[in-house]
Amino acid sequence: MVGSDSGFERIRRSGMSMNIGNLKLNEQGTPVGRIVTLGFNAVVALREVNSNNEKAPAFDMMGLSADRRTWVKIGALWEYSANGSGESFYSGRLDDPALDKPLDVALFRQEDGSFNVSWRRPQRKREMPAMGNDSALPPMPPAGPEDEHAADQTPASGDGLGDSTAPAPKTPARGKQQKEPETV
Repeated sequence: MVGSDSGFERIRRSGMSMNIGNLKLNEQGTPVGRIVTLGFNAVVALREVNSNNEKAPAFDMMGLSADRRTWVKIGALWEYSANGSGESFYSGRLDDPALDKPLDVALFRQEDGSFNVSWRRPQRKREMPAMGNDSALPPMPPAGPEDEHAADQTPASGDGLGDSTAPAPKTPARGKQQKEPETV
């Protein structure tokens, strides 16, 4: 088992998880079933990953192609352990070009050996509270001498870049006329 719960266990315990599928063991002992949402509907199966790498997933999630002739890898699942109960579950992400974004899923083994497939929406970052109108804005600080955009001040002279340290351009000496450019 790798890691601790990734948020799915808390959601499942609280009853907030949404089941989007169920995988049952077929005659060969492979978990096979259907995952259905409003925008995704696929027959899926789990293929065990045999690896010596401890960071390798436990399962590849395979999707049945539209022509129903081949299986296509659409995701991977890693095994996790719930912090409180120690119960193991599988968490990962499935993806398909038909999806706007990858779908985060968790699979929980049931007493009969089947898996319930749940999903959760990633938490969005909190946004600043909406401001109804300008009167809800905090007061502006008083304008200082460095604020050239203050209403009661005239803008500072110059371009605002400060004094130049570059030498002044050379001007022709008095009495010598500049040569006019030739036109062709």
